[in-house]
Amino acid sequence: AGPIGLVTLLVAKMMGVSQIVISDLSTSRLEKAKELGADFTLQISKESPEEIAQKVEGVLGCKPEISIECTGVESCIQAGIYATRSGGTVVLVGMGPAVVNVPLLSAAVREVDIRGIFRYCNTWPLAIAMLSSKRLNVASLVTHRFPLEQALEAFETTKKGQGVKVMLKCDENDQNP
Repeated sequence: AGPIGLVTLLVAKMMGVSQIVISDLSTSRLEKAKELGADFTLQISKESPEEIAQKVEGVLGCKPEISIECTGVESCIQAGIYATRSGGTVVLVGMGPAVVNVPLLSAAVREVDIRGIFRYCNTWPLAIAMLSSKRLNVASLVTHRFPLEQALEAFETTKKGQGVKVMLKCDENDQNP
């Protein structure tokens, strides 16, 4: 339920996805996800990827057809593969290490497609149209704003996991919040 996961949630809702489960370690980020329209939230602590997949199936009543992984964390990628129904698709949005261990046999025998997206090729026109139509409001994702002179404090805020999106204001004449 970080910034990319929450934007993904907003876009999925706008495009008519009927039920969305979002998971995170952070209670506050899950609260934000619920506020933005997540149907179900799962707080993760020390569960295995298989256990997380079972929890997803438990709240939905079935395995999802599409899982979108936004962290790039190995265990989250694994959970996404385990959670996705046979014949479904896992979309890897998050950027993690160059090499990760994945349950490839599980994906192969269940015919789970694994798709990556990088640089969001050809998505900008649709994103701009969504934002300019005012049907997609991302303003609430920016939870902290700092002037450039307080950049260190801004980075510390991010490092502590406070808020969702921390912004630096580089133009001292900009009076927007």
